[in-house]
Amino acid sequence: MGTVGTGATMADPSSAHPHRPGAYRYRPALDGVRALAVTAVLLFHGGVGWLPGGFLGVDAFFVLSGFLITSLLLAEHAATGRIRLAAFWGRRARRLLPALLVLLVAVALVGRDLLPPIEVGLLRGDALAALGYVANWRMIFRGSGYFAQTAAPSPLQHTWSLGIEEQFYLLWPLLVVALLRLRRSRGALLAVTLAGAAASAVAAASLYRIDDVSRAYFGTDSRAQALLIGCALAVLLHRTPTARPRHGEPPRRPVLGALALTGAVGTGWLWSHADGTSSWLYRGGLTVGALAVAAVVAHAVTSPASPTARLLALAPLVRLGRVSYGVYLWHWPLFQLVDADRTGLRGPPLLAVRCALTLVVAIASYLLVEQPIRRGRRIGGLPRPVPVGATVAAVAGTVVAIVLATAPTPAVSHLVAAPQSTLGAGMPSAPPTTGTRNSPPPDRRPGRHPGPPRIGFYGDSVAWTLAKYLPPQPNGQVINRAVQGCGIARLPDILELGTPHTNLPGCTTWDQRWRADLGRDDPDVAVILLDRWELMDRRLDGTYQHVGQPGYDAYLTRELDLAISIVGSRGATVVLLTAPYTHRAERPDGGLYPEDQPQRVDAWNALLRADAARHPRTTVVDLNSRVTPGGFTWSIQGLRVRSDGLHFTPAGVREWIAPWLMPHLWALATGRNG
Repeated sequence: MGTVGTGATMADPSSAHPHRPGAYRYRPALDGVRALAVTAVLLFHGGVGWLPGGFLGVDAFFVLSGFLITSLLLAEHAATGRIRLAAFWGRRARRLLPALLVLLVAVALVGRDLLPPIEVGLLRGDALAALGYVANWRMIFRGSGYFAQTAAPSPLQHTWSLGIEEQFYLLWPLLVVALLRLRRSRGALLAVTLAGAAASAVAAASLYRIDDVSRAYFGTDSRAQALLIGCALAVLLHRTPTARPRHGEPPRRPVLGALALTGAVGTGWLWSHADGTSSWLYRGGLTVGALAVAAVVAHAVTSPASPTARLLALAPLVRLGRVSYGVYLWHWPLFQLVDADRTGLRGPPLLAVRCALTLVVAIASYLLVEQPIRRGRRIGGLPRPVPVGATVAAVAGTVVAIVLATAPTPAVSHLVAAPQSTLGAGMPSAPPTTGTRNSPPPDRRPGRHPGPPRIGFYGDSVAWTLAKYLPPQPNGQVINRAVQGCGIARLPDILELGTPHTNLPGCTTWDQRWRADLGRDDPDVAVILLDRWELMDRRLDGTYQHVGQPGYDAYLTRELDLAISIVGSRGATVVLLTAPYTHRAERPDGGLYPEDQPQRVDAWNALLRADAARHPRTTVVDLNSRVTPGGFTWSIQGLRVRSDGLHFTPAGVREWIAPWLMPHLWALATGRNG
């Protein structure tokens, strides 16, 4: 999965303050575990090929969080006979909230200028969900519309794990307090913890779906198993204050050492082999991974002089572990901002720049925001804030900043200060076409439905945006029959952005819908624009294939022949628009996903031209040369023409495409072309 996160900031030196009743003794080896976990996540998000399971670093943090929170609660109860819940929640808020507020405001401000309008609207909901620590459920139910479902990963998607952890921080202490009051035994607490972990593992298996793993991946119920395994470990290892081992006592647990070695090997294997969509991961793999980390943690905690603890306590790992919260918090939005398109870098150089910038920002956050507020120190010359009042004010201010930064802005015409006659200077006055076969004028077409000239648009969401954003057409009627998410290829097994998907509902019966639409509309010109769905890999004859391969080209040609025959069945002129180059999303290493590669677009456009030559009344209009002359571009002559690297902007359609395309289409519709 390309959007996992940790949120693991759990116990750090501040959680082990020796003067607080029931404090849990600080163990630097646990910072080493944090460092390795956050490194795995960064390398995974950076596209390092030998670490496909690096996203499981999140489970290492979950295990640590469960272990340390439960240890803190049990230590406080053993020392004082009670657990001060308000103080516990206050410490968590001081540790986690300030840096998150800064991040949310920064992402909202930057996202307003860099994201497409539809994604700015989504970002508002993402930011508010992150602030309420329910981001994991937001990512599951982010939106049912096509543009919401296919939007780029949110700059705040990584906050899903913060949501799970905060939900845990809220509910788990209440359960611990209740069980300790009712039973006053660790046995009951251990039984509840193990039962909860088992139930969570069952939930992960039952919620898994091969075509959409989001529910199993982001769900609190399905991912709580790692947290609860950490909780169970804390209950098993809990000692009263008088039962602590003597200083310098050598390791006395060879069996636990062997388990720790097995756990380390198992963790390494999972991180280097796991895939976020594999069924085995949700049917026991996550549980095994959490148990493996728990074995390492157990040995490091019970045998501080062991090789396990000493390796994990190496100074560089400890230093990185201490800032791991900030590293995780900032890395995902920074990785999206510092991409190959903006830097011109790919692979290891891009990853190095991203990681260096993330570390600098994380250290600044740690020194300037997290530590001063956490310790109650003044920030600059400001007085010490009143905790509750300051928290309420900061959260309210953040909500206002998010709403204002992501509020819709009125569309402004690009040509307000420029004469329209200058638009497209130096460009051809009419679209370049191939294979044109003139149609008779509308009033001479046999059986034509009466009415003004009509142009119908067919295709996917790219065609939909083109027809949707056209300015008013005084020459006749424009009918938008394009369907978001549906092309003409209908093989069910699809690779989209490198992950398995299937067709959206209704897409496999596109031919029936086109026939029905054509019978109602009877257009004089039928415009077909197909792009994304014909460029993806689909399983054909047992293997994934794509346009440009002979077998798959033959399949696409049959579907395209059917499409042309349907829309041309009543005598309409058929216009095939070439697909423009795209840049919908980058791979984690900065490269292009296969469906964005120019070679695939060229292969599809060549197939269009070859097919048009075999059909009467069919012409190809080279939209690619208009929208992406010389290669992909976001803007032309200062006008933004692509909103998200795939779809067109309203201004781009109105002011760049329509003045060039529509006169030619109306000429075809009225029989005056050529």
